[in-house]
Amino acid sequence: MFLAIDAGNSNVVFALFDEESGSWTNQFRLETKTPKLISQLSKKAPLYFLEHGIQPSQIQRIGFSSVVPEINPIIDQFCENYFGVKPYLIIPKSYSKLSVKPVRPNEIGTDLMCNVVAAYSRFQKPVIVVDFGTALTFTAVDENGNILGVNIVPGLQTAIRSLFTNTSKLPEVELKLPESALGKNTIHAIQAGVLYGYTGLVKGMIESIRQETKKEFTIVATGGLSSILTNLKDIFDEVDKNLTLEGLRIITEANV
Repeated sequence: MFLAIDAGNSNVVFALFDEESGSWTNQFRLETKTPKLISQLSKKAPLYFLEHGIQPSQIQRIGFSSVVPEINPIIDQFCENYFGVKPYLIIPKSYSKLSVKPVRPNEIGTDLMCNVVAAYSRFQKPVIVVDFGTALTFTAVDENGNILGVNIVPGLQTAIRSLFTNTSKLPEVELKLPESALGKNTIHAIQAGVLYGYTGLVKGMIESIRQETKKEFTIVATGGLSSILTNLKDIFDEVDKNLTLEGLRIITEANV
């Protein structure tokens, strides 16, 4: 089995890919915060594998994408101690064997590279990946696999928490799209403002990229919050929550 580890700013995702079935079979996540991560790696992670009947010896290869460098040694040590396998860490040099080419390999996050590698590999034409994570990102690739650029704004959860933490009277609310864009109470007003606002943001950003590049793109959404804005379903050609993991697997296989 192939184990993908995707370390983001909020969570570290572990996912297993079964080569025989060609599918992602198991997935769980731990908090990225270092003290909690160390504790959960020693207790929660082994328990998860045990409960799902997964033996450490079944893991033959591990691919590792991280945008949080300080936890890399922790993950590396866990993999070697528990699985007896050193994970392959995706770095800028990893991209030299790929059909997708970044202009500045040192400046683009490995998670964004995983996204566009998976999307371009699947469609083989201009594509924009919209990733709903801690940050909301738009990454555009042309028909030749050249990355045209990236756009980064605060994510949905980040926007909600910003209101909650920086105001004395506004509560933290559930990320749920209300029926009306006009709030009838405080919670409804925040949901309407953030979620309908982000709906317009996503539509406007995609249109701006289209107009600037004069290209027609396939639009792919990913990320844990990609299903929240249900009124965007006609904008996306595909929604794939495993897109980052799939790109991680493709990059690892190209280098190991």
